[in-house]
Amino acid sequence: MSSVKPLDPRLLSHAAPARRYVLLVTVTGILSAALIIAQCFLISYAISPIIDGSADAADSLPFVGSLALVFLGRMAVTWVQESFGHRAALATISELRGSVLRRAGELGPRWLATRASSIVTFTTRGLEDLEPYFVKYLPQLLLTATVTPASLVVVLLLDWPSALIIVFCIPVIPVFMILIGKMTESTSKRKLAAMESLGDQVLDLIAGLPTLKALGRERGPVTRVDSLGTSYTSTTMAALRVAFLSGSVLEFLATLSTALVAVEVGFRMVYGHLDLTTGLIIIMLTPELFKPLREVGSQFHASTDGLAAAQEAIDIIETPIPEKGTLPSPDLSRTDISIDHLSVAAEGRGIVAPAGLSGVIRHGQITALAGPSGSGKSTTVAVLLGLLEPTDGSVTADGIPVGDIDPESWRSQITWVPQRPVLVPGTVADNVGGIDDVAARLSGFDEVIDELPHGWQTKIGQGGVGLSLGQRQRLALTRALRERRPLLVLDEPTAHLDAASESTVVAAVRAAKANGQTVLIIAHRQTLLEIADEVITVSAVEVDG
Repeated sequence: MSSVKPLDPRLLSHAAPARRYVLLVTVTGILSAALIIAQCFLISYAISPIIDGSADAADSLPFVGSLALVFLGRMAVTWVQESFGHRAALATISELRGSVLRRAGELGPRWLATRASSIVTFTTRGLEDLEPYFVKYLPQLLLTATVTPASLVVVLLLDWPSALIIVFCIPVIPVFMILIGKMTESTSKRKLAAMESLGDQVLDLIAGLPTLKALGRERGPVTRVDSLGTSYTSTTMAALRVAFLSGSVLEFLATLSTALVAVEVGFRMVYGHLDLTTGLIIIMLTPELFKPLREVGSQFHASTDGLAAAQEAIDIIETPIPEKGTLPSPDLSRTDISIDHLSVAAEGRGIVAPAGLSGVIRHGQITALAGPSGSGKSTTVAVLLGLLEPTDGSVTADGIPVGDIDPESWRSQITWVPQRPVLVPGTVADNVGGIDDVAARLSGFDEVIDELPHGWQTKIGQGGVGLSLGQRQRLALTRALRERRPLLVLDEPTAHLDAASESTVVAAVRAAKANGQTVLIIAHRQTLLEIADEVITVSAVEVDG
């Protein structure tokens, strides 16, 4: 895993809003440098003649007026940086989230299965920490590249001995920044890891809470969650300690460096080796010269959490995806699908499921996959859908392996209804794809429509909130029947239904066959096995290691 630099080309290449913001901050940084230098000159020219008695207050009014404009200019530049910084941060976070989720989908369910919880954690809470990076850290980093060298050049032109002292003092701050940055980076990685572990445990606990409660074990995970919470608190406090340490050290070094220049300039003015106007400019410009260096160090801790999450996001985005097939898909309404000695090794479980599976899914027929839980029925479907690569054997259509077929042309002919169908917030009609009374009657969803307060226009929440599990299943079946694609794949379509509703689903499956569709069912219940034209028994075997 490569490290994300403070201004990493990888982050900029994957987020267009970040590139635009860097360009904006570069321009405003150059403008800030010019305004800061102008401010120091104007203040010195306004008050130096009054102090040495060569002019009065009226003579300084033009400089004061110009100084007011400079102040307004600096305020405007700061506002632009912070305002656009927030927008750029939100846009970048959104773009990175989208890219991570797309790549996770492309990498397939087997890859995602072991990382789902951690991805949820760092794409939500983790990436939110990128906002301080854009708003606080990045502007100071670019100001260091503009204000500091520009101010140093001005000091060099005015008084080379003062510039020489500054040149010797400047490297001290980056050295301490690097040392403190290494401590902060490791602390931030530990904090992110603790947050992901806590998130994994809490998400797993929430998902399994009904089962735990049914078994009377809901209080069992409390100790583990409490331990993870304590670990997260500890790493957060460690990060804060490093942050306060870095701020204090850098503030001390910058103040000491400024004091050295001020003392040297003061003595030379006392002995008449440096005029008042030049001395005041140098004394005022020196803190401005060191300020970006000090700020970029003190703000570094505010960005490391976000950069750690961004690093993980970029690593996922750059993970190579399996090569996709390019051959056009055969017409599944007239093509049999052959399963030949299919075996898939279950990662980390020590079993092969399915193991040596063979069978034929004949077009226009109903085929059922039967077998005990964990035997590999859903895995078989995942291979058929092109979501998994088989360990051994193959799934072919018209003699072409599924992996060699273009995924879009293949999946466009398949409707898949999983046990937990994807339902999005909106109306019932939106989730079905339109009003279709015929499909609703075939699936038995017409009875549900009659019970809903606004019929087809009844709104539901994420995942189908507002409907029972059985109603969600029938909604998904209605959507599948409406699409009328050549191959209909159903994963336990009667799992959440009573006997009366089950008979409706059986009738819907038969109607799909009558319409010329090929139907593949993952089935446990006898009623579904009885209507199948062919039953393929799936089994698993244990392996050593």
